[in-house]
Amino acid sequence: MSGHRIRCLTALSAVALAASVALTGCSDDDTPSSVASSVASRVSEAAESLAAEAEKKIDDIKNGVDAKDAVTLGDPVTDGRATVPVTVENTADSAKSFAVQVDFTDSSGNRLDVVVVTISDVASGESEEATARSNRDLTGEVEAEVARAVRY
Repeated sequence: MSGHRIRCLTALSAVALAASVALTGCSDDDTPSSVASSVASRVSEAAESLAAEAEKKIDDIKNGVDAKDAVTLGDPVTDGRATVPVTVENTADSAKSFAVQVDFTDSSGNRLDVVVVTISDVASGESEEATARSNRDLTGEVEAEVARAVRY
């Protein structure tokens, strides 16, 4: 990345989710669908917690301007963790940094994971690429979208 730092949110929520799933026992009365529903609910709660962290991180950036239109995503690849190329274009008159919130979703639009990628010191008129990587393994058809982006 030629000196550019890329930082992603840590996934303490995902670790807590994994621990709670591992510690939750199933009784003879639990049906597979009720267990699956419970796990899906916990995954959704963890993703929402990560989204709140991401929003706070972006909200804490001083003098940031909306840059969602300056960001493009490539095609996500899922081989354990999901990854997606993130490209930012700096149209400002000076070097700028970008913070990009990427939401990983399933084919129904349900949020599975959230990361914030920071790309620092992009020269005026230049583009830079980074990789957004999910905090945990994701399965199935995974899509990615830019939820928010700021240039600062």
